[in-house]
Amino acid sequence: MTTTTVPVAGTRTSPGDLLGAALDAAERGWPVFPLVPRGKRPAIDRWQQRATCDPGRIRRWWTRYPACNVGINCGPAGLLVLDLDAAHGRVPPQWARRGVTHGRDVLALLAQQVDEPDPVDTFTVATPRGGEHRYFYRPPGSRLRSTIGARGRGLGWHVDTRGPGALITAPRSLASVHGVPVPYTVTWDLPVAVLPGWLVTALTPLPTPPRPAVVPVLPATSHRVTAYVQAAVAAECRNVATAGEGHRHIAVFAAAAALGELLGNGWISAAAITQHLTDAARRHLGVADFDWHELSTTIRDGIAAGREHPRILTDRPTPRTRFITREQD
Repeated sequence: MTTTTVPVAGTRTSPGDLLGAALDAAERGWPVFPLVPRGKRPAIDRWQQRATCDPGRIRRWWTRYPACNVGINCGPAGLLVLDLDAAHGRVPPQWARRGVTHGRDVLALLAQQVDEPDPVDTFTVATPRGGEHRYFYRPPGSRLRSTIGARGRGLGWHVDTRGPGALITAPRSLASVHGVPVPYTVTWDLPVAVLPGWLVTALTPLPTPPRPAVVPVLPATSHRVTAYVQAAVAAECRNVATAGEGHRHIAVFAAAAALGELLGNGWISAAAITQHLTDAARRHLGVADFDWHELSTTIRDGIAAGREHPRILTDRPTPRTRFITREQD
């Protein structure tokens, strides 16, 4: 399914001219800083604060460290870069069935699902290992974050984003591929486009659900019941927090139903159950369409199911009394 991008010459200097690459990026208004030679790690500390567009400082850096790659600080550059990777190895079945072999295929399918064009008309760089970077400007006022794959508000398999707080490796930087230096190469030397609205919507973090008022876990009761309920709450919250994709709904419902049994005894309030399970499930919000509405209704339905079957604690067996006869003096 992957399409081939036709290379378009668009740089004034040759691949590997790292000082020229840094100056070109800075001329576009993108603050730059040194990366380790042939790598993607910062070569300086506090790179987010020290990245610059100042030609004098850039010349001093690359005169002293001419082999350093060039990093772009995406935050102050106003960039949101789509990092689309090639499949190196087995493709997950759900993507293989659809002919996907590359992150660009995933992006094209996402665009098709919302009846939008594949966002290809922008400044694009081919990476040394078969991926590509599509550069976009973030719309003013947008709240976009960097993402990895499908995690959080991520777009999907082999589709990462680089935005505020992240860096991207500039064109003409080098990477070693099987011991051979290969450059990041501009393939579409187009003006950087503004990120399409549908991608802004997909990448914008969901609003944080309002927290319920802080309520006590238990009404006054015995130490034994208090310890039992606290252990049950901790266990069910752990089950919810660690639930895998595809199991979140049933994990939340089961946890709410289990704690609802304790509500049936008057050992915990519905508000307390909701608060604890909501906090435990926050990491799942926005992942694979799991949203606040599904979370709140699942907790509500689980509580209602559980409270119909109050939990019964069996009495502990009474320990045998040991009588010790003491000899008279």
